[in-house]
Amino acid sequence: MTDSENNADLAAFLLRLVTGAWFLVHGLIKLFIFTPAGTAGYFQSIGLPGALGYLTLVIEIAGGLALLAGVATRYVALLMVPVLLGAGWFGHGGNGFTFSNTGGGWEYPVLWAVVMLALALLGDGRWSLAKRS
Repeated sequence: MTDSENNADLAAFLLRLVTGAWFLVHGLIKLFIFTPAGTAGYFQSIGLPGALGYLTLVIEIAGGLALLAGVATRYVALLMVPVLLGAGWFGHGGNGFTFSNTGGGWEYPVLWAVVMLALALLGDGRWSLAKRS
């Protein structure tokens, strides 16, 4: 195995762990802090269907767990792209670019969307449950 392949495996592993943990935390916040009904209400308040709030909560929790485990990484990462672009457009688009703006600008979710595209290109990597089967 070349250094380049080792580096790609390490990059995939690091990106899976960090993004998986972040998605899991965001989903659990929606579940336990904002509550599912509160999350749906927020989505409705920004002009989206409330059901999309429930779906986002499930995608973040299940997707976060899948990324942590390294299962279906390419598909999960690609699924996260529209979630993140939607957050950038609908949740933060009116707040300008910089995430330090009041209400958070769109730079952070769009950056994470690009990270998810990179992870989709990398795939599971060597250190994943998918590679153990």
